[in-house]
Amino acid sequence: MSTDEVAAFRGRTGLDRLVDVHTHFMPERVLAKVWAYFDAAGPLVGRPWPIAYREDEQRRLEQLRAFSVRAFTSMVYPHKPGMARWLNDWSAGFAARTPDCLHTATFFAEPGAAADVRHALGQGARVFKCHLQVGGFDPNDPLLDDVWDMLTESATPVVTHCGSGPVPGAHTGPGPVAALLARYPKLPLVVAHLGMPEYTEFLDLAGWYERVRLDTTMAFTSFIEREAPFPPAELSRLADLGDRVLLGTDFPNIPYSYADALLALERTGLGTDWLRAVCHDNAARLFGL
Repeated sequence: MSTDEVAAFRGRTGLDRLVDVHTHFMPERVLAKVWAYFDAAGPLVGRPWPIAYREDEQRRLEQLRAFSVRAFTSMVYPHKPGMARWLNDWSAGFAARTPDCLHTATFFAEPGAAADVRHALGQGARVFKCHLQVGGFDPNDPLLDDVWDMLTESATPVVTHCGSGPVPGAHTGPGPVAALLARYPKLPLVVAHLGMPEYTEFLDLAGWYERVRLDTTMAFTSFIEREAPFPPAELSRLADLGDRVLLGTDFPNIPYSYADALLALERTGLGTDWLRAVCHDNAARLFGL
Protein backbone atom coordinates (compact mmCIF):
# COMPACT_ATOMS: atom_id res chain seq x y z
CA MET A 1 0.00 0.00 0.00
CA SER A 2 1.40 3.39 -1.01
CA THR A 3 0.72 5.00 2.38
CA ASP A 4 2.74 2.31 4.14
CA GLU A 5 5.56 2.65 1.60
CA VAL A 6 5.67 6.42 2.15
CA ALA A 7 5.78 5.87 5.91
CA ALA A 8 8.65 3.39 5.45
CA PHE A 9 10.52 5.92 3.30
CA ARG A 10 10.09 8.58 5.96
CA GLY A 11 11.32 6.13 8.55
CA ARG A 12 14.47 5.36 6.59
CA THR A 13 15.23 9.04 6.03
CA GLY A 14 14.29 10.25 9.50
CA LEU A 15 11.52 12.53 8.26
CA ASP A 16 8.37 13.08 10.28
CA ARG A 17 6.78 15.08 7.48
CA LEU A 18 7.19 16.09 3.84
CA VAL A 19 6.72 19.33 1.90
CA ASP A 20 5.59 19.02 -1.73
CA VAL A 21 5.89 22.21 -3.80
CA HIS A 22 4.28 20.84 -6.97
CA THR A 23 0.78 19.48 -6.45
CA HIS A 24 -2.41 20.41 -8.28
CA PHE A 25 -5.73 21.48 -6.84
CA MET A 26 -8.07 23.32 -9.20
CA PRO A 27 -11.73 24.11 -9.74
CA GLU A 28 -13.39 20.77 -10.46
CA ARG A 29 -14.39 21.59 -14.03
CA VAL A 30 -10.85 22.75 -14.81
CA LEU A 31 -9.31 19.65 -13.27
CA ALA A 32 -11.71 17.47 -15.26
CA LYS A 33 -10.40 19.07 -18.44
CA VAL A 34 -6.81 18.51 -17.32
CA TRP A 35 -7.57 14.85 -16.66
CA ALA A 36 -9.23 14.57 -20.08
CA TYR A 37 -6.05 15.98 -21.60
CA PHE A 38 -3.92 13.34 -19.90
CA ASP A 39 -6.40 10.64 -20.88
CA ALA A 40 -5.86 11.66 -24.49
CA ALA A 41 -2.13 12.30 -24.14
CA GLY A 42 -1.09 8.82 -25.27
CA PRO A 43 -0.39 9.81 -28.89
CA LEU A 44 1.67 12.78 -27.69
CA VAL A 45 3.89 10.85 -25.29
CA GLY A 46 3.63 7.47 -26.99
CA ARG A 47 1.96 5.63 -24.13
CA PRO A 48 -1.02 5.86 -21.78
CA TRP A 49 -0.99 8.34 -18.90
CA PRO A 50 -3.44 7.03 -16.28
CA ILE A 51 -4.26 9.38 -13.39
CA ALA A 52 -3.26 7.56 -10.21
CA TYR A 53 -5.31 9.69 -7.81
CA ARG A 54 -8.52 10.38 -9.70
CA GLU A 55 -10.51 11.18 -6.56
CA ASP A 56 -12.69 14.00 -5.31
CA GLU A 57 -11.02 16.98 -3.66
CA GLN A 58 -11.59 15.88 -0.07
CA ARG A 59 -10.22 12.42 -0.71
CA ARG A 60 -7.12 13.88 -2.37
CA LEU A 61 -6.52 16.11 0.63
CA GLU A 62 -6.93 13.16 2.98
CA GLN A 63 -4.44 11.18 0.88
CA LEU A 64 -1.72 13.83 1.06
CA ARG A 65 -2.24 14.15 4.79
CA ALA A 66 -2.03 10.37 5.14
CA PHE A 67 1.37 10.62 3.43
CA SER A 68 2.33 13.18 6.14
CA VAL A 69 2.70 16.02 3.67
CA ARG A 70 2.63 19.05 5.97
CA ALA A 71 2.45 21.65 3.19
CA PHE A 72 1.63 21.51 -0.51
CA THR A 73 0.56 23.79 -3.36
CA SER A 74 -2.53 24.26 -5.53
CA MET A 75 -0.79 24.71 -8.87
CA VAL A 76 -3.23 26.36 -11.28
CA TYR A 77 -2.36 27.66 -14.72
CA PRO A 78 -4.25 29.39 -17.55
CA HIS A 79 -4.07 28.33 -21.17
CA LYS A 80 -5.56 31.55 -22.54
CA PRO A 81 -6.11 35.20 -21.59
CA GLY A 82 -8.77 36.07 -19.04
CA MET A 83 -8.35 32.98 -16.87
CA ALA A 84 -5.68 33.94 -14.36
CA ARG A 85 -7.75 36.29 -12.16
CA TRP A 86 -10.60 33.87 -11.50
CA LEU A 87 -8.20 30.96 -11.04
CA ASN A 88 -6.36 33.06 -8.46
CA ASP A 89 -9.60 33.96 -6.71
CA TRP A 90 -10.47 30.27 -6.52
CA SER A 91 -7.00 29.47 -5.17
CA ALA A 92 -7.32 32.16 -2.51
CA GLY A 93 -10.55 30.56 -1.33
CA PHE A 94 -8.99 27.11 -1.40
CA ALA A 95 -6.02 28.29 0.68
CA ALA A 96 -8.36 29.96 3.17
CA ARG A 97 -10.21 26.71 3.79
CA THR A 98 -7.09 24.52 3.55
CA PRO A 99 -4.49 25.72 6.08
CA ASP A 100 -1.82 23.25 4.96
CA CYS A 101 -1.92 24.58 1.39
CA LEU A 102 0.71 27.14 0.41
CA HIS A 103 -1.41 29.86 -1.19
CA THR A 104 -0.70 29.53 -4.90
CA ALA A 105 -1.43 31.88 -7.82
CA THR A 106 -0.67 32.18 -11.53
CA PHE A 107 -0.55 34.62 -14.46
CA PHE A 108 -0.68 34.79 -18.25
CA ALA A 109 1.09 37.07 -20.73
CA GLU A 110 -1.74 39.56 -21.22
CA PRO A 111 -2.27 43.27 -20.57
CA GLY A 112 -3.73 42.64 -17.11
CA ALA A 113 -0.91 40.36 -15.93
CA ALA A 114 0.68 42.85 -13.54
CA ALA A 115 -2.70 43.73 -12.03
CA ASP A 116 -3.51 40.03 -11.60
CA VAL A 117 -0.22 39.37 -9.79
CA ARG A 118 -0.57 42.46 -7.64
CA HIS A 119 -4.10 41.35 -6.70
CA ALA A 120 -2.92 37.82 -5.87
CA LEU A 121 -0.05 39.08 -3.73
CA GLY A 122 -2.52 41.27 -1.90
CA GLN A 123 -4.64 38.20 -1.24
CA GLY A 124 -1.61 36.52 0.33
CA ALA A 125 -0.18 34.39 -2.47
CA ARG A 126 3.09 32.77 -1.43
CA VAL A 127 4.05 30.94 -4.62
CA PHE A 128 3.16 31.27 -8.31
CA LYS A 129 2.91 28.78 -11.16
CA CYS A 130 4.05 29.74 -14.66
CA HIS A 131 3.41 27.09 -17.33
CA LEU A 132 5.27 28.09 -20.49
CA GLN A 133 4.32 24.89 -22.29
CA VAL A 134 0.57 25.09 -21.71
CA GLY A 135 0.41 28.88 -21.83
CA GLY A 136 2.47 29.04 -25.00
CA PHE A 137 3.95 32.44 -24.15
CA ASP A 138 7.47 33.81 -24.05
CA PRO A 139 8.58 34.66 -20.48
CA ASN A 140 10.34 37.68 -21.99
CA ASP A 141 7.12 39.15 -23.35
CA PRO A 142 7.13 42.85 -22.30
CA LEU A 143 3.64 42.30 -20.86
CA LEU A 144 5.36 40.37 -18.06
CA ASP A 145 8.10 42.85 -17.16
CA ASP A 146 6.17 44.27 -14.20
CA VAL A 147 5.29 40.74 -13.10
CA TRP A 148 8.93 39.71 -12.88
CA ASP A 149 9.75 42.96 -11.11
CA MET A 150 7.11 42.26 -8.44
CA LEU A 151 8.07 38.63 -7.94
CA THR A 152 11.75 39.53 -7.69
CA GLU A 153 11.16 42.41 -5.30
CA SER A 154 8.81 40.37 -3.08
CA ALA A 155 11.07 37.27 -3.29
CA THR A 156 8.03 35.18 -4.17
CA PRO A 157 8.98 31.81 -5.72
CA VAL A 158 7.56 31.03 -9.16
CA VAL A 159 7.46 27.36 -10.12
CA THR A 160 7.95 27.32 -13.87
CA HIS A 161 7.41 24.52 -16.36
CA CYS A 162 10.09 25.60 -18.78
CA GLY A 163 11.71 22.35 -19.92
CA SER A 164 10.63 20.75 -23.18
CA GLY A 165 9.16 17.59 -21.64
CA PRO A 166 6.94 15.75 -22.16
CA VAL A 167 6.53 17.55 -25.52
CA PRO A 168 8.24 20.79 -26.60
CA GLY A 169 6.38 24.08 -26.66
CA ALA A 170 7.00 27.24 -28.64
CA HIS A 171 8.88 28.84 -25.72
CA THR A 172 10.20 25.88 -23.71
CA GLY A 173 13.84 24.94 -23.31
CA PRO A 174 16.67 26.76 -21.55
CA GLY A 175 17.00 29.65 -24.01
CA PRO A 176 13.99 31.77 -22.99
CA VAL A 177 14.66 31.25 -19.28
CA ALA A 178 18.35 32.05 -19.67
CA ALA A 179 17.35 35.33 -21.33
CA LEU A 180 14.88 36.04 -18.51
CA LEU A 181 17.43 35.40 -15.78
CA ALA A 182 19.97 37.60 -17.52
CA ARG A 183 17.45 40.41 -17.06
CA TYR A 184 16.26 39.38 -13.58
CA PRO A 185 19.21 37.58 -11.97
CA LYS A 186 17.60 37.60 -8.50
CA LEU A 187 14.27 36.12 -9.63
CA PRO A 188 13.36 33.23 -7.27
CA LEU A 189 12.64 30.77 -10.07
CA VAL A 190 11.88 27.11 -9.36
CA VAL A 191 12.50 24.98 -12.45
CA ALA A 192 9.86 22.25 -12.52
CA HIS A 193 10.78 18.65 -13.37
CA LEU A 194 14.51 19.46 -12.96
CA GLY A 195 14.14 21.05 -16.42
CA MET A 196 13.42 17.71 -18.10
CA PRO A 197 14.78 16.81 -20.62
CA GLU A 198 17.32 19.68 -20.69
CA TYR A 199 18.65 18.72 -17.27
CA THR A 200 22.24 19.82 -17.87
CA GLU A 201 21.35 23.25 -19.18
CA PHE A 202 19.02 24.00 -16.26
CA LEU A 203 21.62 22.76 -13.78
CA ASP A 204 23.95 25.28 -15.41
CA LEU A 205 21.44 28.06 -14.76
CA ALA A 206 21.05 26.98 -11.14
CA GLY A 207 24.81 27.13 -10.80
CA TRP A 208 24.95 30.65 -12.19
CA TYR A 209 21.98 32.16 -10.35
CA GLU A 210 21.77 31.67 -6.60
CA ARG A 211 17.99 32.13 -6.40
CA VAL A 212 17.25 29.45 -8.99
CA ARG A 213 15.94 26.20 -7.54
CA LEU A 214 14.72 22.97 -9.10
CA ASP A 215 11.86 20.67 -8.20
CA THR A 216 11.97 16.91 -8.62
CA THR A 217 8.55 16.41 -10.21
CA MET A 218 8.51 13.05 -12.04
CA ALA A 219 12.32 12.91 -12.15
CA PHE A 220 14.03 9.52 -11.89
CA THR A 221 10.73 7.58 -12.06
CA SER A 222 10.57 4.59 -14.37
CA PHE A 223 7.88 6.37 -16.37
CA ILE A 224 10.26 9.21 -17.24
CA GLU A 225 13.60 7.44 -17.28
CA ARG A 226 12.61 5.42 -20.34
CA GLU A 227 12.17 8.56 -22.44
CA ALA A 228 14.17 11.31 -20.72
CA PRO A 229 16.75 9.75 -18.39
CA PHE A 230 18.64 11.99 -16.02
CA PRO A 231 22.35 11.94 -17.00
CA PRO A 232 24.25 9.92 -14.38
CA ALA A 233 27.24 12.22 -14.83
CA GLU A 234 25.14 15.12 -13.48
CA LEU A 235 24.26 13.46 -10.16
CA SER A 236 27.24 15.03 -8.45
CA ARG A 237 26.06 18.50 -9.49
CA LEU A 238 22.57 17.71 -8.23
CA ALA A 239 24.13 16.69 -4.92
CA ASP A 240 26.09 19.94 -4.76
CA LEU A 241 22.86 21.89 -5.31
CA GLY A 242 21.15 19.90 -2.56
CA ASP A 243 20.07 22.99 -0.64
CA ARG A 244 18.18 24.29 -3.71
CA VAL A 245 16.33 21.15 -4.79
CA LEU A 246 12.70 20.79 -3.70
CA LEU A 247 10.33 17.85 -3.65
CA GLY A 248 7.63 18.04 -6.32
CA THR A 249 5.38 15.22 -7.48
CA ASP A 250 2.53 16.45 -9.76
CA PHE A 251 0.04 14.77 -7.42
CA PRO A 252 -2.67 13.78 -8.33
CA ASN A 253 -1.87 13.76 -12.06
CA ILE A 254 0.81 11.08 -11.92
CA PRO A 255 0.64 7.67 -13.64
CA TYR A 256 2.17 5.85 -10.65
CA SER A 257 1.97 5.95 -6.87
CA TYR A 258 3.19 8.77 -4.62
CA ALA A 259 5.58 6.28 -3.04
CA ASP A 260 7.13 5.60 -6.45
CA ALA A 261 8.10 9.27 -6.72
CA LEU A 262 9.91 9.14 -3.37
CA LEU A 263 11.55 5.78 -4.01
CA ALA A 264 12.86 7.08 -7.32
CA LEU A 265 14.68 9.84 -5.44
CA GLU A 266 16.05 7.32 -2.97
CA ARG A 267 17.43 5.24 -5.84
CA THR A 268 19.70 8.11 -6.87
CA GLY A 269 21.99 7.08 -4.03
CA LEU A 270 22.50 10.70 -2.99
CA GLY A 271 21.97 9.79 0.65
CA THR A 272 19.64 10.53 3.54
CA ASP A 273 20.96 14.04 4.22
CA TRP A 274 20.14 15.03 0.62
CA LEU A 275 16.72 13.37 0.81
CA ARG A 276 15.84 15.12 4.08
CA ALA A 277 16.81 18.47 2.61
CA VAL A 278 14.92 17.89 -0.64
CA CYS A 279 11.79 16.35 0.84
CA HIS A 280 11.34 18.79 3.70
CA ASP A 281 14.04 21.13 4.94
CA ASN A 282 14.69 23.22 1.82
CA ALA A 283 11.03 24.05 1.24
CA ALA A 284 10.41 24.57 4.96
CA ARG A 285 13.19 27.16 4.96
CA LEU A 286 12.01 28.78 1.71
CA PHE A 287 8.45 29.23 2.99
CA GLY A 288 9.26 29.81 6.64
CA LEU A 289 7.36 26.73 7.85
